[in-house]
Amino acid sequence: MLPEDFLLKSLTGCGQDWPFGYSELEPYYTEVERQFLVSGLPGDPGYPNGGSPPLPPLPMRDFGRRLAKGFDSLGWQWWPSASAIFPREEAAKLRYGPEGELGTVSTGADRRTVKASTDVTHWPGALRAGARLETGVQVRQILIEDGRAQGVEFVDRDGRTHRTAAKHVILCANGIGTPRLLLASDNGKGIANSSGQIGKNLMMHPLAALAGVFDEEVDGAVSPLGAQVQSTHFYSSDPARGFIGGAKWGLQPAGGAASHLLSYPWTKGTPVWGDHFADSLRSRLGHSAMFSIVSEDLPNANNRVMLDHRQTDRAGGPGVKIEYSLDDNSRNLLKFHVNKVTEVLKAAGAREVVVDPLVRASGWHLIGTARMGEDPSKSVVDQFGTSHDVPNLHIFDSSTWPTSSGFNPAASQAAIALRSSEHFLKETSW
Repeated sequence: MLPEDFLLKSLTGCGQDWPFGYSELEPYYTEVERQFLVSGLPGDPGYPNGGSPPLPPLPMRDFGRRLAKGFDSLGWQWWPSASAIFPREEAAKLRYGPEGELGTVSTGADRRTVKASTDVTHWPGALRAGARLETGVQVRQILIEDGRAQGVEFVDRDGRTHRTAAKHVILCANGIGTPRLLLASDNGKGIANSSGQIGKNLMMHPLAALAGVFDEEVDGAVSPLGAQVQSTHFYSSDPARGFIGGAKWGLQPAGGAASHLLSYPWTKGTPVWGDHFADSLRSRLGHSAMFSIVSEDLPNANNRVMLDHRQTDRAGGPGVKIEYSLDDNSRNLLKFHVNKVTEVLKAAGAREVVVDPLVRASGWHLIGTARMGEDPSKSVVDQFGTSHDVPNLHIFDSSTWPTSSGFNPAASQAAIALRSSEHFLKETSW
């Protein structure tokens, strides 16, 4: 995220400021990049000076170079995107397959991931150090006694109920799972909610997608799914545009045949199916590149997560009900950025631009339902994720975010979790 993302209320009068700023998080961004072996290029003028990613950027494909020239012709800022993909020589071999398996390299029977996800970068070391990982289980509730967490009750894959004691409970179930578990705990009475904020202010980053189709082959079906180019040229909030907040543009490969038939933005464009199927697919496959527009989602107490007692899960716990409506701010924001991205694609030589102005299947980023803050009457946890109400209960996921920013949350959430973990280890009494 950018420094301004932590100061939304101060800068715009809307939303909330964070209880800490970019400068406090910057060293954790640098350490997270090291731990996840991030590939990238230092010096992006859109950011303050900071550390350098440990690995060089991924190779720029033809479609990336074309769009970079399009940006240059308009005088707009762009930069090669960072990626949590390693090592470089293996990532360069990555191809889309018809099965849609992204993030693997196959050489005969040898199949290795090139995604720097925690199963590769963190879990092996944690297991060697003595951590115990229970898979296929579901926590039913956090156990509470005398205002403190005592442990958790969970159901294993065979349906058996277990209780495990703990001096501290750290919750990382994201913007839907976290409020659901908090509201269902203490035998359904709910915990850590004296502020009344649990479940409120769900933010999901409304997403638009645009694909440019070129006459020439542009290498658009080859490359990791991660972005080639990122732009924050129009990111900063400008009230003159009629909305608050920003959006980040990420240039991605358009993908293989399955993506062109079943995925965004193609399902909003001219139908491929029918007598013209072969010609339509041939004209697009390998000839296309796609922008995703990740837009800021303002906190709104009416966008919320609640328990649904009409249904139960396999552990016997209540289901979840989500109420969420897109507001005019998001609609105006997306419309503005779609028009600007269309300009870039045309400046790069695209003969056709296919637009999905709101990708309905894009609720992946689940943010804000157990917000952090220094005032216990208005927040669930403090700036380090510790509950105001239950002193040995901690939340280290993106449900604690006061605002969403217009960036994918993974890097920031990893840095925030690292900062919270460091504080936990230094300050916790055992």
